[in-house]
Amino acid sequence: MIQIIAEAGVNHNGSEQLARKMVDAAHEAGADYIKFQTFRTECIVNRSAAQAAYQRRNLKEEGSGRQYEMLRRLELGYDVFRQLAAYCSHRGTRFLSTPFDLPSIDFLATLPMDYWKLPSGEITNLPYLRKIAAYGRPIIMSTGMSTLGEIEDAVKVLTDGGIATEQITLLQCNTEYPTPMADVNLRAMETLRRTFGTRVGYSDHTEGIEVAIAAAALGAEVIEKHFTLDRTLPGPDHVASLEPSELSAMVRAVRNIEKAMGNGEKRVSESERSNRAAARKSIVAARDIAVGEIFSNDNLTVKRPGSGISPMRLPELLGKPSPRAFMADDVIEL
Repeated sequence: MIQIIAEAGVNHNGSEQLARKMVDAAHEAGADYIKFQTFRTECIVNRSAAQAAYQRRNLKEEGSGRQYEMLRRLELGYDVFRQLAAYCSHRGTRFLSTPFDLPSIDFLATLPMDYWKLPSGEITNLPYLRKIAAYGRPIIMSTGMSTLGEIEDAVKVLTDGGIATEQITLLQCNTEYPTPMADVNLRAMETLRRTFGTRVGYSDHTEGIEVAIAAAALGAEVIEKHFTLDRTLPGPDHVASLEPSELSAMVRAVRNIEKAMGNGEKRVSESERSNRAAARKSIVAARDIAVGEIFSNDNLTVKRPGSGISPMRLPELLGKPSPRAFMADDVIEL
């Protein structure tokens, strides 16, 4: 079953109340997980680090243009995440949060999470990867901005730390918000699967839902998608996020694609079995045929319904005597 992660990220804008409403929305949309981002601002960025170009563009505000001030506004305390995890359990939606620093890894290890979700930006962070691996949980890792060599190095750190290849899922990802369609590269999922032997999926930052649906059709086992309660809210990620109704539509579409993919066995489905008689053809009398008359291309033809002898058996009949008389259009019976 495809696992769908509704990425709340920092779209709560630093508000616990908004974060709880996002849990409600993810649950109502049918997502398997809601995922947040856990960090201590002073642990992940220095005070002079500039915002990414997409962050400056999406924030549309005056200010220093520094990440520190932006992240401080979006930070939630550990106690809030503990309460959010409990609220997710109450609502029946599974909780995930991505740690962005070593203390946050230790904190999140105390919460009931099925996976570590690693962001693209930490794929070259050796101390971070080693600490994650030491906890022994399955890992989903985004691979945005990465070369195959960098991914190989990160996977080796995880496996050297005791994580089995079967416990790792690599997500094709592009970190531009929103991602241009020409840069999505969904076929890279198969490259990741073939190269590393892991499960694969897709973390989507495009506008709309069609790329996530296509990823499902191409074999993604995990799909992650940003969502927001309102795309017009201030913040760096809202503009490239789905609103609740769109998230619901994406989940429904992915589930339909999942059903439609089937098991690969070519067979007659139960839903179409009754159509064979109506849509296929049988051997019928082209004109009146007397008893004992020799069957030929002159007195036999092929017409619906398909309830009689298959036209594939026509060579068996040609040259044989008719066992009884048939009127024109009668289905031939032997």
